[in-house]
Amino acid sequence: MKILVVNDDGIEAEGIKVLARWAKKLGDVTVVAPKTQQSAKSHSINIHAAFSVVPQGFLPGVKALSVDSTPADCVRVAQKVLKEDYDLVLSGINRGFNMGADIAYSGTCAAIFEAAYCGWPAIAFSTWPDGFEAAGRNLDRVWDYIRTHRLLDICPLLNVNIPPEEGDIYITRQGGPYFKDDYDDQGNNLVKARGFSVHDGSFDPEKDLDVVLYGHISITPLSVVRTDEAAYQKMVQRVRK
Repeated sequence: MKILVVNDDGIEAEGIKVLARWAKKLGDVTVVAPKTQQSAKSHSINIHAAFSVVPQGFLPGVKALSVDSTPADCVRVAQKVLKEDYDLVLSGINRGFNMGADIAYSGTCAAIFEAAYCGWPAIAFSTWPDGFEAAGRNLDRVWDYIRTHRLLDICPLLNVNIPPEEGDIYITRQGGPYFKDDYDDQGNNLVKARGFSVHDGSFDPEKDLDVVLYGHISITPLSVVRTDEAAYQKMVQRVRK
């Protein structure tokens, strides 16, 4: 199996090393990751300026490149510069959960959306900022669950969040807001974002946010399709009357 490993925290981040080391058990691993921190860059790409793509020392037996651009561009480089085809793309392990409404901002999840454009199945992995050890311990269990139930055959894009509590595995939907931002005045015409949790403490076993905050692992099928199908059908029926 040929595996591409990417992230948004940068090629020096702890989480990508945990993920790449584990992925070596599954097959031949190539790492293409941002040169620097690219969190919350969503699905942005660089189409106006040149950027560097540099071979990088990483782990023994793992080819690695650092890309001075976004996570989505890392996947594009793997396809268009390396001119490779991959059986599986793994993104993460992100330092911080990617769930609920925050998926829209996530560079970790954007990398698997870009993988979908390439026709590659992909899984995003995220954990609590200090949860890499627990996440690493659970990768075998999560992979066995995905493989046993053939989840990638049903949906080729999966978003996995692993909390330190290492609880049960739930199949979930994308939940609502987890964090919201405000801006603090820093003086000299500067403002800085400040995030705060807005979760109300509820528990719905179908929602990623609730499941993870109660200590369980969530696996959420995602899609790159942005069309509101129900609204589309209503609009078509209305204009045809």
